[in-house]
Amino acid sequence: MERRYDLDWVRVCAFGVLILYHVGMYYVSWDWHVKSPQAGPALEPFMLLSAPWRLSLLFLVSGAATAFLFGKAQAARAADGRLRFFGPRSWRLLLPLVFGMLVIVPPQAYYELLDSRYPGGYHDGYLAFWLRYLKADSSFCDDDGCLRLPTWNHLWFVAYLWVYTMVLGLLAVAAPRTVERLRAGLARALGGWGLLVWPILFLAAARIGLIGRFGSTHALIDDGYNHVQYLGVFVAGFLIARSGPVWDAIERRRWPALGLALGAWIFIAAYFAAYADTDPPAALRQIQRAVWAVQQWCAIVAVLGFARRFASHDGPLLRYLVPAVFPVYILHQTLIVVLAYELRPLALPPPLEGPLLVALTLAGCFGGYELIRRIGWLRPLFGLKAQPRTDRRAALSAP
Repeated sequence: MERRYDLDWVRVCAFGVLILYHVGMYYVSWDWHVKSPQAGPALEPFMLLSAPWRLSLLFLVSGAATAFLFGKAQAARAADGRLRFFGPRSWRLLLPLVFGMLVIVPPQAYYELLDSRYPGGYHDGYLAFWLRYLKADSSFCDDDGCLRLPTWNHLWFVAYLWVYTMVLGLLAVAAPRTVERLRAGLARALGGWGLLVWPILFLAAARIGLIGRFGSTHALIDDGYNHVQYLGVFVAGFLIARSGPVWDAIERRRWPALGLALGAWIFIAAYFAAYADTDPPAALRQIQRAVWAVQQWCAIVAVLGFARRFASHDGPLLRYLVPAVFPVYILHQTLIVVLAYELRPLALPPPLEGPLLVALTLAGCFGGYELIRRIGWLRPLFGLKAQPRTDRRAALSAP
């Protein structure tokens, strides 16, 4: 099976956008773990440029990657009759998730506590907090509620990805003909302008029907709207992974999709600016939700279409970045939270502090990756494959 380098580039760039977005969360008025003393609405229109689609894009690309992994496992099954898919995927996803929740994520909760209005402040230090974190202490409360400990914070994506992978993998094993019929039916539906129409209708119906009933919790069991949209695009990615006509249509529609996405973004940014302090009319709220779906799907089509057109190539940079994505993702939000809080005493203006925070986060992430990839026992904790023995011997013998 030919490797899809365009999807590799999309995945790398999408996680880069995620880092920028999480740095931006420190400076906007929206709720987040720690907040800048100078937080305000200035960056919010630019945050809305990627907010509707960045995670959906990651789930769609993950669905396509899952299809290739499942196909590879099926091809290897001919050798001994065993399907080596569920165990390896669970190991690659669940081990980093558990390790992250126990070791990587706790500093986020600690600095969130320091940044909160916890009565009397917190002065016992990180080690004492971490021990209470491991005991699921629920007594850290302020005017906004209580910290839920332990937590997976940004690693919710990994938990959802594992659940979706297991569900779809089991369906593919139990009912392969059904999956094939779904694949063929979706390929027909996404021909021509159906590529834009049907997914937009699905996402708009989900947002209009569910967003008022289900807030975005990332807590797995009470996150109905997110499951509909994210599982929907994950399944779509799985089904279209090898469909040449669908990818041809995506490439052809990239320009109309880009225009629609930008137009929808302008409407959404204007809507939230106009109704920042007041409630919009009910009908306009529903229109905004439909337009949100337009931006969500059309931006995805535009990104995938331009990537297929201009980024279907391999190279040393891509080969370095692809395995770095998962460790960088695991590390990035903790580094942002810690660095942002510790930079406060410098009282830097946001136009200077923001780029510095991005640079320090990237330096920390890739410095961490360079360490992780060289230490055998760390690699699986961050989702990397075990280093082959020949590679370890070469590393030890290198001058």
